[in-house]
Amino acid sequence: MVSNNRNSHKKKVAILIENDVEDAEFQVPYNGLKQAGIEVVVLGSRTNENYHGKRGKLSISADGTTTEAVASEFDAVIIPGGMAPDKMRRNPNTVSFVQAAMQQGKLVAAVCHGPQLLIEGDLLKGKKATGFVAIRKDMINAGANYIDAPLLIDGNLITSRQPGDLPIFTTAILGYLGYGGKDAALPDTQDTKAEWWKLADAWGGSTKGEIVQGLNTALAGERYSQEALEKYAEKVSDQEVRSLFQEIIADKQRHIQVLEARLHELGEKPSLTANIANQYAKLKTAFTGSDDIHQLRSALGDLQTGIGDIGNLSAAYTDPLTTAIFTEIHKDLLKSEQKLVELYRARVGTEVKPAQATTGTAV
Repeated sequence: MVSNNRNSHKKKVAILIENDVEDAEFQVPYNGLKQAGIEVVVLGSRTNENYHGKRGKLSISADGTTTEAVASEFDAVIIPGGMAPDKMRRNPNTVSFVQAAMQQGKLVAAVCHGPQLLIEGDLLKGKKATGFVAIRKDMINAGANYIDAPLLIDGNLITSRQPGDLPIFTTAILGYLGYGGKDAALPDTQDTKAEWWKLADAWGGSTKGEIVQGLNTALAGERYSQEALEKYAEKVSDQEVRSLFQEIIADKQRHIQVLEARLHELGEKPSLTANIANQYAKLKTAFTGSDDIHQLRSALGDLQTGIGDIGNLSAAYTDPLTTAIFTEIHKDLLKSEQKLVELYRARVGTEVKPAQATTGTAV
C-alpha cells in the first residue's frame, strides 16, 4: 500500500521472531514495511528452524540470528508480542542486540508483550511506554512511565499495547523512518476516525469478515446475558438483588447498541445467531431454580464466562475501533462481577459455597 521513499537511503529493519509469536503482531509490521520498499530482515535465535505463530497463521524461517547480526547495520528493530518475547529474553545475544540498537539511537519498536525484552535489557527506565495490560506492573517495576494508550513515542522508542493497535503502530514506524504522511496516503496516528482496519487488512491483519464475526460473537453474548438477567430478575424476591440485575441489564442494552452501531458502520447487520441468542437464553433459564442465591450464582457464572469470552475478543483483531469496544465491555463486566460478588457475600457470608449447575455461556 505504501510505496514512496522520501529518503535516498533505503532503510533496513530487523524484526525479531520466536515460536508462539502473536501472528498478526509479526505479519502486520512485516508486510507494511515490505510494501513500503523497506528491507526487512527476520532475526531468530537459531538457524535452520521454521518459526510458528501461536494462532497457526504464521510459518516463517529467519534470515539470520541475533548472534551474528550487528545492530549498527539496521535502522530499526521491531519486537512483536505473544509468548515469543518471554523466549527472546532468555537469549543473551538477543538482549545484547536490542541493547546495542537502543544505545546507538536506532528505532526500537515493541508491541504487546514485546516490552518484556526491553525489561530484560534494562531499557525502560525513565521511558514513557505502553504494552499489554498483563505486563503493566512489570514495566512500571522496570522504571517505565506506563501509559495506557494505543501508541507512545519517547525518543527512539515506540510502543503499543495489543493487536488492535497494530495499524497505528506500523504507521508510526513508517513515519519515523520517513515513509509516511499524505504522500503515502497514511492517516495521522492520532486520527481516531480513520478506517484503520482497512490498512491492517492490507498488511495481513484481520479481514472485514473476521471483524464482523467477532462483533456478532460479542453481540450474541450480550443479548443472551441480557435476556438471562431479565429472567433472573423476575424470579428474585430480594429488591437489592433485582436492582443490581436491572443495572447490569442497562449496561447490556448499551453494549448491544454500540455493537450494532459498529456493525452498521462496517455496512453489516447482526447475524442470525446474534438475533436468536435471547431465545436460547429463555430456554436455558426456564429450568433454573427459583431462590435468590441461585439467581445470583447464575448471573455471576454468566458474567464470568463473558469476561473470558470478551477478553479473548479484545486481543483477537487488528481493528482499533472494534478492539476499543470490546475493551470497554470487558471493563464493565469486571465491575459488574465485583458488585455481584459483594452482594453474594453479603447474603451468604465469605465462605465459598459448593458449585451448582448454572445456565449457559454468555458475554
